[in-house]
Amino acid sequence: MKRRRTALLSLTALLAAALTALPAAPAGAEETEQVKNGTFDNGTESWWSSSNVTAGVEDGRLCADVPGGTTNRWDAAVGQNDIPLVAGETYRFSFQANGTPTDHVVRAVVGLSVSPYDTYYEVSPQLSVSGNSYSYTFTAPVDTAQGQVAFQVGGSAEPWRFCVDDVSLLGGVPPEQYEPDTGPRVRVNQVAYLPSGPKNATLVTDATTALPWQLKNARGTVVARGTSVPRGVDASSGQNVHSIDFGRYKQRGEGYTLVADGETSRPFDIGTAAYDKLRTDAAKYYYTQRSGIAIRDDLRPGYARPAGHIGVAPNQGDTDVPCQPGVCDYRLNAAGGWYDAGDHGKYVVNGGISVWELLSTYERALHARTGTPAAFRDGTLSIPESGNKVPDLLDEVRWELEFLLKMQVPAGQPLAGMAHHKLHDENWTGLPLLPSDDPQKRELHPPTTAATLNLAAAAAQAARLYKPYDRAFAARALAAARTAWAAALAHPDVYADENDGVGGGAYPDRDIQDEFYWAAAELYLTTGEKGFRDQVLASPVHTADIFGPTGFDWARTAAAARLDLATVPNRLPGRDQVRRSVVRGADRYLATLKDHPYGMPYAPANNVYDWGSSHQVLNNAVVLATAYDITGGAKYRDGAVQSMDYVLGRNALNISYVTGYGEVNAHNQHSRWYAHQLEPSLPNPPAGTLSGGPNSSIQDPVAQAKLQGCVGQFCYIDDIQSWSTNETTINWNAALAWMAAFVADQG
Repeated sequence: MKRRRTALLSLTALLAAALTALPAAPAGAEETEQVKNGTFDNGTESWWSSSNVTAGVEDGRLCADVPGGTTNRWDAAVGQNDIPLVAGETYRFSFQANGTPTDHVVRAVVGLSVSPYDTYYEVSPQLSVSGNSYSYTFTAPVDTAQGQVAFQVGGSAEPWRFCVDDVSLLGGVPPEQYEPDTGPRVRVNQVAYLPSGPKNATLVTDATTALPWQLKNARGTVVARGTSVPRGVDASSGQNVHSIDFGRYKQRGEGYTLVADGETSRPFDIGTAAYDKLRTDAAKYYYTQRSGIAIRDDLRPGYARPAGHIGVAPNQGDTDVPCQPGVCDYRLNAAGGWYDAGDHGKYVVNGGISVWELLSTYERALHARTGTPAAFRDGTLSIPESGNKVPDLLDEVRWELEFLLKMQVPAGQPLAGMAHHKLHDENWTGLPLLPSDDPQKRELHPPTTAATLNLAAAAAQAARLYKPYDRAFAARALAAARTAWAAALAHPDVYADENDGVGGGAYPDRDIQDEFYWAAAELYLTTGEKGFRDQVLASPVHTADIFGPTGFDWARTAAAARLDLATVPNRLPGRDQVRRSVVRGADRYLATLKDHPYGMPYAPANNVYDWGSSHQVLNNAVVLATAYDITGGAKYRDGAVQSMDYVLGRNALNISYVTGYGEVNAHNQHSRWYAHQLEPSLPNPPAGTLSGGPNSSIQDPVAQAKLQGCVGQFCYIDDIQSWSTNETTINWNAALAWMAAFVADQG
């Protein structure tokens, strides 16, 4: 599991050390009030301002003249340090504020005033538009005597005036009761059902006996009827539910609704067009994740931005990156690749599984009975490489592959041939922050066996798929894969430090038998060589039951090997047994789906939803889809198709976890540049972006403040600060791309 923290920018250190300090006020405020002199009756006592801000008290308010021409919110600020916070205590953070001219955005933060400058709570209201009185409730995640309240007011081209009053951080208040708006109690796939596919819905109701339902077209005409099937209490949501099956209706159309128990569902289509579009959008997501290249507005209107991390100030860049102190004495040009998630980090282990799943999407199109290679032809993704006579999906994935190859330790160095685990900022950066504005020092982190095997597997797979288009690149990839494999055999137990989580996710994994199996499988499939075949057959993973409830992901990669061995043409001895093992795994997921009132192949033990649960649902569906490719069994096809319903709205929260798809969809994912919720001038994530979805561990402060005691599906909030439930990552979108392509093919 990834461990991420949202932190104040390191520039906040400036605010702690180099700000113009104003005299401290004596203690003696109300017992539960943590802010001193929040009404400014004692002038500016206890408050500081940054050196470029002139602050003083006018009409009982603190008013700050903010200079124009600054870039970031934190470039100008006022605040108060040394505020005590108690872990688990609930606080009400409130203030009155306005700006002249109006409509400016202020970033109001409760955080840590010293390194590592963690943010415990933040909001960015647009003054006047959002009103002038603000009040928020949150729960402190830690004990500290060095808390900070700050109002960050920079980022404006023109000078303006910010005034604030009645600043309060009141402890001991009752926790705010968060009640998500779940809309109508009839839960459907809000996007589309296939005309010839399954059509199921879930009704939340107190009724214990069957209820009538009606399917209505866009004109309100009833076109189908039936009765629901009571299912009792769904353990994953705590709701009493019924199932509705309207699969016999096959007429194409838009704007259908389902009516039951006095409730009308959100609208949906019956057709295939939405999946044709989603197949493209889910893959187009990667262009705007690119590092080291300017994103063009003509290719992605509204998403243009300068190139990030190319060494242009304030970037320190990825073209000449040093190691962490003590790790190595060389530097690498590791420019390019995809930003892993909503931060500025790039990770080989997550890059590897992402490359595999996207290349698997392409490879399936070549071999499967319903595959459509033309869906990824040159020109389909509108990327800079379009028009070069190479399938666009291969062009896009190559952007990441080139980065992975650059992360290999050079010949002649210690651990030569291995791959550095990751590259990211020295310290966490805050939100919002365009990649081009990131001022942090970039560092290579130590090589690991897991990263090396990810490189070996991804590069070996690439070698066979790129060969028809670029033989030289294919040969280079295969050579790198062989080198990485040999290095991993020589250094089989070099693990990532689970505490190496400052500035980027740690991605620790101490069980890497699955990575050895995966790399050997890809090398065998590409070369056919006996040595790699023997490594596959000798692996204890080869005969293990690998299709568990939570599916596969960056730390559980055995399925990548098993699925490819089952579907990519090869002469592996016992291949029929490999194929049968995939079908057995699919049978298990199909049984889970049929037993689940929300119709998904995901039922983790004790309903403890994992980080990125939405992509785990989809990866379990990938196994179902692969079983269909192997057997032609309609039940597997239908199970895979039905699994999409959950991420597109048929869930307890009645929300589509895919941005831009469905009447109500996730669009405030945790990201430093898709940050419209914090900075109105920035966009929301692009259409086709998958949110991580419910996560029972709710590690971030926003989730902890609002979701305490949540059950399974309810452990989610569409808030940019909820990085544990609402992140976006390259490996999660790869699962969406694979499944969107499969469902589109079934049309």
